[in-house]
Amino acid sequence: MVDKIFKKELVSWYLITLKLKETVRARIQQSSTPTGTTTTPSIEYPENHQQQSGIQLETGQNFEEEANKPPDHSAWVINIKEKLDQARRENTTSAWSKMCIYRVPQCLLKSDDKAYIPRTVSLGPYHHGRRDLRTMDRHKWRALHRVLKRTQHDISLYLDSIKEMEQHARACYEGTISLSSNEFVEMMVLDGCFILELFRGAIEGFKKLGYSRKDPIFAMRASMHSLQRDMIMLENQIPLFILDRLLGLENGNPDQRGLVAKLAIQFFDPLMPTDESLASSPLSLGYANFDPFADQVEFPLN
Repeated sequence: MVDKIFKKELVSWYLITLKLKETVRARIQQSSTPTGTTTTPSIEYPENHQQQSGIQLETGQNFEEEANKPPDHSAWVINIKEKLDQARRENTTSAWSKMCIYRVPQCLLKSDDKAYIPRTVSLGPYHHGRRDLRTMDRHKWRALHRVLKRTQHDISLYLDSIKEMEQHARACYEGTISLSSNEFVEMMVLDGCFILELFRGAIEGFKKLGYSRKDPIFAMRASMHSLQRDMIMLENQIPLFILDRLLGLENGNPDQRGLVAKLAIQFFDPLMPTDESLASSPLSLGYANFDPFADQVEFPLN
């Protein structure tokens, strides 16, 4: 009730203001009238401000209608449709469809992080630069140097080629990768060539690739066990198409596909459980009889 009285009083004051404005305007016109003519303004104040002319009454009605108008239902529906349209666009353009290398859920890390965190080598961006894994970096550089020396290639060939695939590679990882463009490409080339040297050395023989029998990484069985363990971890991966490109560049055929997958299957085959290994200790899995410098099976690379 109080609200209605307030609104009516507000309308009344509004109408009085209009009348006063008309009066002032009339007096201004009178003062500017040529000499010899007079104009007498007529001021009429309404006795009942609720009883006005048609225009004034209509103004008061519109004011009260706007004040009592319910929320616009159509605007609410439009807002919901805009949100649904945004969700549709996100599903269409989302990078989720390209993502294939995920992070381990926090609930699993809390229960047993040793099962998911690499202890010897970092591969890819998730654990890149970790202090306790930096020791292996110099061996990665040795592997890359060995590749370039063996193929007589310039490093620019590898950097420029992987640079073309950078955005595709970034999209494979969950979340934002904070590395700069140059840092990311360098990491892909360095880690990728290191992986390929391990694949090829374990199958063809590291001696054939040019490594010494006293090499602290490529000639040590214990090192190979640790590397294998880290290389199968979810967060420690390189996209397969990056490895395909790098191996293709080594062989002079950048567009080749499928060879890296065959190498990987042979490299990790000893980790596959068998009836005999299931009954034995987990420590017996892996390259139990692996000799990095024994004559290995010849694997065609062309």
